[in-house]
Amino acid sequence: MNLELQNKNALVCGSTQGIGKATAIALAKEGVNVTLIARNEDKLKAVLSEIQAESSQDQKHTYLVADFSNPNALNTVLQNNNSKFHILINNTGGPAGGPAFDAKLDEFERAFTMHLKCNHVLVQALVPYMKQEGYGRIINIISTSVKQPLDGLGVSNTIRGAVANWSKTLANELGQFGITVNNVLPGATATERLNEIINNKASKTGKKAEDVELMMKNAIPAKRFAQPEETASAVTFLASERAGYINGVNLPVDGGRTKSL
Repeated sequence: MNLELQNKNALVCGSTQGIGKATAIALAKEGVNVTLIARNEDKLKAVLSEIQAESSQDQKHTYLVADFSNPNALNTVLQNNNSKFHILINNTGGPAGGPAFDAKLDEFERAFTMHLKCNHVLVQALVPYMKQEGYGRIINIISTSVKQPLDGLGVSNTIRGAVANWSKTLANELGQFGITVNNVLPGATATERLNEIINNKASKTGKKAEDVELMMKNAIPAKRFAQPEETASAVTFLASERAGYINGVNLPVDGGRTKSL
């Protein structure tokens, strides 16, 4: 299938590792000009070199350095960058685990800033060009907790739900301009984030990390964790011309783990 993504410009957040990096690579392979954005410049340079080595000479890839704990600084970075984007991939590492009841107020505030406020800063900066082009794809990589809260991730469950509702509202507002807004909901994916969750569960339960991992895999119909590239494939399709009539959805990529429809 020709996804018709050649010469499109994408801004991919959190693109130095995991699903963000896999998505940046997948988009570049489809002919997209990719701009990476994260806070670690050394890692950005490494990923940029990797993408450039596999891209055609016509493609132009670059990166921006920004810390998503500071929306004002992020906005300054965007204003100083004159690039225009057809595709925005919102992707930020999840909050620390723990019960919602035990969470401190600043944990909610910090997560809300990183996941919703900064997403909103990005959307407000990029949507005017998308409207001008009559083409826009905003894809938020969130979590299956949007459909089914996950044990031990109280702050994440709360904030991810807020992002999902913000996204659905935007989908209703922006659809008339040829801009779609969708959420991809990864399940257990083989990333550093998953390793942290496994180790955290192991330390709290006194079990071995290997036993926790096996228990988590057995709860998934596919009996395995996803690879970041599998989630990236779903994101890439939603970014394409072919997905123009898919708008406002929450798409689980979880091997069937989520029990709700």
